[in-house]
Amino acid sequence: MLSMNTTIEFLELKALAAVVTCGTFTAAAEALGTDKAHVSRIVTRLESKLGARLFERSTRRLSITEIGREVYERAYGILQALEETENSVAQSKGKPSGTLKLTAGPEFGTLVVNSWIASYLRKYLDVRVEAEFSNRLADIIHEGIDVAVRVGTLSDSELSARKLGEIEYRFYASPDYLRDRGTVADLDDLEDHDFVAFTPRGAPKWTVFRGLEKRTVSPTPKYQVDNNQAALGMTIEGIGVCLLPSFMAASGVRNGTLEIVLPDWQPTSVPVHAVFPSTRYLAPKVRAFVDLAKEQFRVA
Repeated sequence: MLSMNTTIEFLELKALAAVVTCGTFTAAAEALGTDKAHVSRIVTRLESKLGARLFERSTRRLSITEIGREVYERAYGILQALEETENSVAQSKGKPSGTLKLTAGPEFGTLVVNSWIASYLRKYLDVRVEAEFSNRLADIIHEGIDVAVRVGTLSDSELSARKLGEIEYRFYASPDYLRDRGTVADLDDLEDHDFVAFTPRGAPKWTVFRGLEKRTVSPTPKYQVDNNQAALGMTIEGIGVCLLPSFMAASGVRNGTLEIVLPDWQPTSVPVHAVFPSTRYLAPKVRAFVDLAKEQFRVA
């Protein structure tokens, strides 16, 4: 516990955050415009004040300790708050400002998150957004990312998360395909149809539900690919029936290039979460984006 005469300084928090974000003392020093020895002394001084080791140091790597991560989360919130203060001196308290760093998967990011960002930028004129849409699972603490939009069940972690909604999957086919091959009236009819399948690896096998009824579908695809966008394109081309996320097929249904097949049957919905370092010190720019994303997900 800190004594009454001990004060943690802004520069100490800034140095800690830089080391965590950059991954090394050398990179942190470059980011702060100083030298490695100076940053090391500041962090060592902070450790002395706290009476705890914040990093495990070796000749090969630098790793943050459990208490170091906890201190960083608090430091991150304080630094974010200071950034907001600096960027909004003439604005009302708590108004979003500054740069929001965000990451999401390429498909969901491009087709859904991008529209959230557009609404966010139109609503909050004093913010900027730096977005990365890739399949890379970013380390949001070390990389200084404010929020990650993640599709699927979350793994256990020390990060905080807020559920935004769920992605539904449906069977789709093109009108031309259905005219040529006939309608699909029942799940068993799928045996007489061609399939387009998104499968990153192995043969497709889907569990689908109609109310409490549960069935397994294991088709032999006419076309199998590890990219949903490619599977969507081949389905529109009339190659076969495909199980697709509804957000990807929505525009095709609206413009008449796709039809929903077997609307009563679908697999379990997939959750979507906003993940961020801490809920205790959530900057206004992050809170505003998460609130907007949840609202837009709800009305989509």
